[in-house]
Amino acid sequence: MTEANTLLQQAESQCHTRGVRFTPIRRRVLELIAENGGGLKAYDLLDQLSTEHAAARPPTVYRALEFLIEQGLVHRIESQNAYVACACPEHTHGFQLLICRHCGYVEELHLDEISDQLAALAQRQGFNVERQTIELQGLCQACRPGSNV
Repeated sequence: MTEANTLLQQAESQCHTRGVRFTPIRRRVLELIAENGGGLKAYDLLDQLSTEHAAARPPTVYRALEFLIEQGLVHRIESQNAYVACACPEHTHGFQLLICRHCGYVEELHLDEISDQLAALAQRQGFNVERQTIELQGLCQACRPGSNV
């Protein structure tokens, strides 16, 4: 079973448990993102979807993305205005993204202590954190000069 299939099964189960609809369009959008391995922009998704669903329009994709984000199945890469599948949808805390600037590979980290420390610091400053995005950009192991991977 591929990683994308595993994510789709987890998503189906999670949506069923929460009592929300995992429609064929939502499923396909998640599948396209999961198969990509890096960030995928909404209009790239639309291009791929429109070959399969003639009625696919930007609102269709954005509604699906909004749903997938709300359910914790997809993360938005703020710096690229792109989307990546959540590698650990059952994880409810913050996350961090490692983004390769050369190949676009994205890896998700779950360093809860960092998220918790930042939220606590913000709270001490009287700030209520509603969303936290931490993106680290650089070169993955395969793209670093002199790498033998």
